[in-house]
Amino acid sequence: MEKYEVLKRIDKSGIIAVVRAKDFNEAKKISLACMNGGIDAIEIAFTVPNAQYVIESLVKEFGDKLLVGAGTVLDSETARIAILAGAKYIVSPAFNLQTAKLCNRYQIPYMAGCMTLTEILTALEAGTDIIKIFPGNILNPSFVSAIKGPLPQAKLMPTGGVNLENVTEWIKSGCIAVGVGGNLTKGSSDDITNTAKAFIAKIKEAKSI
Repeated sequence: MEKYEVLKRIDKSGIIAVVRAKDFNEAKKISLACMNGGIDAIEIAFTVPNAQYVIESLVKEFGDKLLVGAGTVLDSETARIAILAGAKYIVSPAFNLQTAKLCNRYQIPYMAGCMTLTEILTALEAGTDIIKIFPGNILNPSFVSAIKGPLPQAKLMPTGGVNLENVTEWIKSGCIAVGVGGNLTKGSSDDITNTAKAFIAKIKEAKSI
């Protein structure tokens, strides 16, 4: 799948499910529950033991029907492992230049965590595709509006603290998408699926306004 296609799908759906789990089976269960709720972009955090095998399994099972990415990628070595496993995009909690270069080399979308205008500019200049506003629970939608003033071209995605009560505000402030972890992935499979559906509905409504 081409890089522009991945970015276009993330923009259209407006949400990435951030999966953290204690093992392979739990990560697969959460991912499938999110998928059943209509979310087609899943980020497997590299805090999951053997995360690359979860990525590989999901890619093998669903192919391009599911956008599987890697999260909590701290360095280019981990990014390369994830890409070889089939990851369609790479997400880092903070900007890392070598990871940005590697992702650009292989034309894989890179999303890097930033908190300040200086960090955002540095990441954009290195070819970062989407700026991950992190942690979102410390910042807020007004931060996005402020950044969009001098940098209207920046593609922003908050992660951390995004929930059903504030997701509409995040999207309306100008975010291309949101990353949601614990506020989506807790509970039974049915709970996760129902929450996923609720997020999809709110995001779709917010994008149409």
